[in-house]
Amino acid sequence: MKYVNLGKSGLKVSRICLGTMAYADGAGGGHPWALNEEASQPFYKLAFEAGINFFDTANVYSFGTSEEFLGRAVKKYAKREEVVIATKVHGEMRPGDPNGKGLSRKAIFTEIDHSLRRLGTDYIDLYQIHRLDPETPIEETLEALNDVVKAGKARYIGASSMFAWQFMQALALQSANGWARFISMQNHVNLLYREEEREMLPLCIDQGIGVIPWSPLARGRLTRPYGDTTERSETDKFGTFLYRKTVESDKQVIDRVGEIAEARGLRRAQIALAWLLAKPGITAPIVGATKPAQLEDSIAALDVTLSAEEIKRLEEPYVPHEISGHT
Repeated sequence: MKYVNLGKSGLKVSRICLGTMAYADGAGGGHPWALNEEASQPFYKLAFEAGINFFDTANVYSFGTSEEFLGRAVKKYAKREEVVIATKVHGEMRPGDPNGKGLSRKAIFTEIDHSLRRLGTDYIDLYQIHRLDPETPIEETLEALNDVVKAGKARYIGASSMFAWQFMQALALQSANGWARFISMQNHVNLLYREEEREMLPLCIDQGIGVIPWSPLARGRLTRPYGDTTERSETDKFGTFLYRKTVESDKQVIDRVGEIAEARGLRRAQIALAWLLAKPGITAPIVGATKPAQLEDSIAALDVTLSAEEIKRLEEPYVPHEISGHT
């Protein structure tokens, strides 16, 4: 396993981050394709044995059960101090409670305590805002996050998808007020969605922000022939929203991933992740896995180096897409 600093912080993370959304209780409004706790254990074990030390979850993933599974897996397979636990806050956790969601001071203080309890730990390594909250002044959110860090409940803070100007505004306010600064950006980047290359990635490089992309394989679309579906893709409402419009160039990109994978004797996922890992500014893609081979492919991608010609072939068909993933 390879390890790098997350942004210009001193925090060392594996170049692959395991996303744990799929390891949760799928009942009661959770994801129908989620694996129960018993079924998820082999993935945690494989990840720890491979040297992955970076795990991403969120309070809203199946109403907290993802955090619970992760917390118990850490106790079973690792030492707490050797693991980087990242979780997120923003989504609705208590339907009917007007303060049961968002990024108000009240919501943040309440939700971090709930996350700590579910994770079975007294601190979170990376506490992230899942999205922006338009109903709360950004200053209130940033000061509350600073207080969470000062209280020792979080070591570092990060952000997720938003416009580059919004992220720069937040960074400027943090610097001006001496508040704890975001060290990471978790955003939507893959071969089928490269709009972040225009402003967000250059901003993160300039400001020393680590980039940990979500959906690096486009919800599995880059791992199979164009048009093929899976049980998850057929029930993944968010994925359908992200890739709701048929774009001819997407088919060409997917076809070229397949062509290069076949020529190299590798799997499609390894090619798509190798492309992302080679991009300037990318720290650690957040990968999901519901089959052992999927996690093995992600780890194997670290040893794949694409030629300049292969990268050109993969990128050549891309055309601009609508902004997607900020909400």
